[in-house]
Amino acid sequence: MDLNERVFVAGHRGMVGSAIVRQLQARGYHNLVTRNRSELDLSDQAAVRAFFRQERIDLVYLAAAKVGGILANNSYPAEFIYENLMIEANVIHGAHLAGVQQLLFLGSSCIYPRLASQPMAEDSLLTSVLEPTNEPYAIAKIAGIKLCESYNRQYGRDYRSVMPTNLYGPGDNYHPENSHVIPGLIRRFHEAKARGDAEVVVWGTGAPRREFLYVDDMAAASVHVMSLPPEQWRATVEPMCSHINVGCGRDYAIREIAELIAAVVGYVGVLNFDTTRPDGAPRKLMNSDKLLGLGWRPEVEMEEGLRRAYEAFKVCQP
Repeated sequence: MDLNERVFVAGHRGMVGSAIVRQLQARGYHNLVTRNRSELDLSDQAAVRAFFRQERIDLVYLAAAKVGGILANNSYPAEFIYENLMIEANVIHGAHLAGVQQLLFLGSSCIYPRLASQPMAEDSLLTSVLEPTNEPYAIAKIAGIKLCESYNRQYGRDYRSVMPTNLYGPGDNYHPENSHVIPGLIRRFHEAKARGDAEVVVWGTGAPRREFLYVDDMAAASVHVMSLPPEQWRATVEPMCSHINVGCGRDYAIREIAELIAAVVGYVGVLNFDTTRPDGAPRKLMNSDKLLGLGWRPEVEMEEGLRRAYEAFKVCQP
């Protein structure tokens, strides 16, 4: 680890990117390079190439992406596939052209088949059909994995990919319709408590099971992966795949998560599950044995993470 390296964190204002910045700063990195969208549009190929030519970047964390929950993915599939493809293609290729040897691409557990064997291992990629509600997003993320893999094979780059499970925590998107399940429910319960509502509607049956990871644990995993010697990384991920899963190893029914969030917020009304709304995949649990074998461990338990997430939500409210 060279603390003098110029490290570009793409997407530093997002939940994951901001957590990576916190993690790098805590470890003593002092040459962090960041750009907001008004300063650098990552979907603009010429602008990205010019940025890499000018900034002499040594290492990239590619955390920039267009993300959202089931409704957002269903409503804006064109934006989800286009924007994510453009961002990853421009950043990965631009880094390569500028001679950047090390890059970390952040994907998603959505890359795995809808009915993949549980827990989902890295080698289940491309073995069956994807979940229809987020297929465009998943295809874009799969393309990012294959971009990294291809530049490694053809040019000898050291571009690594990590596939996080569902993330939550400070910096999350609490939009009432386009957010993921945890931030969406935090907002819904908070507002229901403030209004004194007798019930809160939760989308779906509550039966699907999901794994969740606190975002600062994900950031620690990302920096841990990039600190591994190349030979140790290759020995772990090759020849079966070129990416690694990042999860905590435990999943929860959506009903359980809703009940935990209600308790953290202090909402005491009734939970009403709207079964006309889509559930998504029945279960998504990651097999993270490879990363655990490399010495990383998550630190934040679910209930503590939800408490921290709710405190962060309250701070950002008007």
